[in-house]
Amino acid sequence: MLQRMRSLAKWIWLFVIVGFVGVWGVGEVSGLLGGGGTGGSVTRGTAVAKVNGTTITYDTWLRAREQQIQQAQAQSPAPLTLDDDKRIEDATFEDLVNSVLLQQEYQKRGISVTNEEIQQAAQQQPPPQFMSNPDFQTNGQFDMDKYRRFLSSPIAREQGVLVQLEQYYRDEIPREKLFEQVATQVYVTDARLWRIWQDTHDSAQVSFVRFDPDAIPDSAVHITDAEINQYFVTHEKSFGTQPGRAVVSLVSIPRTVTAADTARVLAHAEALRREIVGGAKFADVARRESADTASAVHGGSLGWITKGQFVQEFDQAAFALKTGEVSQPVLTRFGYHLIRVDDRKDDSISVSHVLLRIQQGDSSAAISDARADSLAKAADATDNPALFTRVAKAVGLEVSKVNVTEGQPLVWDGRNVPSVSAWAFTAKVGETSDLIDSPGAYYLARLDSIQPGGKPTVGLLRDQIRQQIMRDKKLDLLIPKARQLSAAVAGGKTLAEAAHDAGATVQTTGMFTRATPVAGLGQATEAVGAAFGLPVGSVSEPVKTDDGVFVLHVDRRIQADKAAWQAQKKTQRDQVTQALRRQRVQEFLASLRQSADVVDHRKDIERASRAGA
Repeated sequence: MLQRMRSLAKWIWLFVIVGFVGVWGVGEVSGLLGGGGTGGSVTRGTAVAKVNGTTITYDTWLRAREQQIQQAQAQSPAPLTLDDDKRIEDATFEDLVNSVLLQQEYQKRGISVTNEEIQQAAQQQPPPQFMSNPDFQTNGQFDMDKYRRFLSSPIAREQGVLVQLEQYYRDEIPREKLFEQVATQVYVTDARLWRIWQDTHDSAQVSFVRFDPDAIPDSAVHITDAEINQYFVTHEKSFGTQPGRAVVSLVSIPRTVTAADTARVLAHAEALRREIVGGAKFADVARRESADTASAVHGGSLGWITKGQFVQEFDQAAFALKTGEVSQPVLTRFGYHLIRVDDRKDDSISVSHVLLRIQQGDSSAAISDARADSLAKAADATDNPALFTRVAKAVGLEVSKVNVTEGQPLVWDGRNVPSVSAWAFTAKVGETSDLIDSPGAYYLARLDSIQPGGKPTVGLLRDQIRQQIMRDKKLDLLIPKARQLSAAVAGGKTLAEAAHDAGATVQTTGMFTRATPVAGLGQATEAVGAAFGLPVGSVSEPVKTDDGVFVLHVDRRIQADKAAWQAQKKTQRDQVTQALRRQRVQEFLASLRQSADVVDHRKDIERASRAGA
């Protein structure tokens, strides 16, 4: 079979192989950006990156990036934005870097894969994509015989499946061997299993008084420059690398929806309801018509929901329906919905819907399009900031100054503005963007200033550090007051009496475990820990958390049942061991990436490409 795998040249994808191991390679290496002599031109062999000295070429990078963008576009109902492209590019780059690191680790550890291992894996361990394929199932279950017959069939040879399987196992088997080496030493003792069980089965109830740092005015706290500088020095490593920041002038041309547009969508929703009531399958109509693409692929199903899970209008209409009934069109901020309740269980319902968004019709869209085209043409004719503003005002639009953070899509005036963030960090100061088309509006941006990312400075973080120091000082100012209350209880007063004297309020929790979020106390905080560290009936000393200073009274505690733990210990050990092995592998990969010497030339290549253009 291996010879058949190698003899096939036709490359037709039957399934997508996850990861990029085997995609990267040395290829043509010109070293242009590392000191080569071509004047900065970009060729197929240009080094996009060097990973511990190993080159990832421009050609490899382009092929991997385009493959991922094409796959994402095929799965998206709308065109990808520049933000989408940037996110995919960054993820693809990290995949390529990690693939190089894995290959280097295989070589260091002497990990390889033999032909016999590939043959055995192909016969015994089908890829997940095959196991979920209906063509290889019998009565809903994967059928190994069908799969093996397919491997031996002419179709598998003609479609190039065997070639791809060989590559898949050449990538997958070394990875599995490496991960086995990394995680094989994981063992969970009985003592650790019991502690984990206690964390989720010991329970407590407390009464507490919380002293709120927000009650102290900022004017009561004095912070010096020396304190800010010292904080920066002490915590410098925790700040990491700061993203770039830019300021853009942004113009928005809304796609105004008219009453006629709303009436048109409502009429369409009513027509679809008549179609469904007349006998059409709800699922077929949802797949064909619904703007909610995530549920449309499942016939409009939203699964099981409880009251309060969706917006009020949807919630009220859905829970008022009988099972199997299709609602009249229901208007929410997302558009018109046709809702059907598929099943009921206690206070939950299984529900499906068809969503029709309210968008501009042809006539109103034509007005917006003409206005946007006029603005874009006029703005494109100038790189003068004053003229850009004058052009916008000439067509009745306001120019807004907007801060943009590298790597984060722009949110402005409560709306997501696509592509502007990704564009800003590839543009030159004074440059105007192309007209950006989105469902709610057109946008045009001009880059006013840019500050590259990198190692943070105390000046850049001054306000952030000041806020943190201020909160810490406010918490410290609360401790004497909390200590006074605790002492009053120790002197014979009840917690309620001491709280009343201090002008504070006593709150009481329900039963909670160490692992659950607790209203008022938070999750896994020092206050939660104190609830399990104190004897029942005792009152704590002041407990400082990030959110306040607490004095707690332990009202009740129930210990975990050790017999119940013993009865399930084997299952728990298997689950915890698997989770810890996955964690060990993730930590290993993170450490591998953190310690790697990665030189990223992507921005150099962007600049060279722009200069060439």
